[in-house]
Amino acid sequence: MKILLIEHRVRVIKRIKEALEEEGYTCILAMDGVTGRNMVLKTHCDFVILDSELPKVNGIELCGTIRKLNGEIPILLLIGDKPGDKMTEGFNAGADDCLLIPFDMNELKVRVKVLEKRKVAIASPNNNILVYSDLEMNLDTRFVKRSGKEINLTPREFSLLEYLMRNKGKILSREEIAQNVWNTKLTARASFVNVYVTYLRRKIDKDFPNKLIHTKHWMGYVFKTEDVEK
Repeated sequence: MKILLIEHRVRVIKRIKEALEEEGYTCILAMDGVTGRNMVLKTHCDFVILDSELPKVNGIELCGTIRKLNGEIPILLLIGDKPGDKMTEGFNAGADDCLLIPFDMNELKVRVKVLEKRKVAIASPNNNILVYSDLEMNLDTRFVKRSGKEINLTPREFSLLEYLMRNKGKILSREEIAQNVWNTKLTARASFVNVYVTYLRRKIDKDFPNKLIHTKHWMGYVFKTEDVEK
C-alpha cells in the first residue's frame, strides 16, 4: 500500500516514514499543503496521513479537498493544537480518524492497519443488507432507503448508521460511538458525535413520523422504534 505522508516537521516525517516502511508500506512525502494537494492530483496513493497544521494550505482544508476528490481513500489526521476543536473540524472535513500529537509509533501503525482493513472490507462486498422497521441499508451498494425513499449519506454518516443499526435497542454512550465509529477516544471538548447524530437525524428521522434515533439523557443514544426519554 502506498501512503502519502504530508507533514512539515522534518524529524517527525522521517520517524513516521521509517515506522511505516518497517511494516512494508511505501511512503511518498510532502512537506506543505500545496505540494500535498498536487501529489493527490498527480500521484496514485492508497492512504493519506496529514498534519492539521501545514504551511501554505491548512491541513484541515486540505483534508476536505482530498475527500471531495476521493470519497473512499482513508485519511488519518494528526492533531496537536486545540485537539477538541480540531478533531471536530477534522471529522467534519472528512477525516476517517484523528491521532493526537504526541503519539506512539505503535499506535500510529495500529490506526493505519484498522483503516486499511476497513477499506478492504468496503471493497469486498458480501451482500449484507440491514433492515429495521422501514429503514433498509445495503452494505454492498452503500444504498439507504426509508419507506422506499432514497437517503443520501456521507461515508461517516453511513458508518454511524450501520453501528446504530447493528446495536439496535442498546443504549450507546458517546464514548462507545466515538471508539467504534471513529476509532478514537471522545474528549470533553470534542462534540463530533453529537454533531453527526444531528446530521443523521435530519436525514433519516426528520421527514418520518416514527423516529428511530432517541436521546437517553446522561447516557447516550438508542436506536429503536419505541419512544424513550428525550
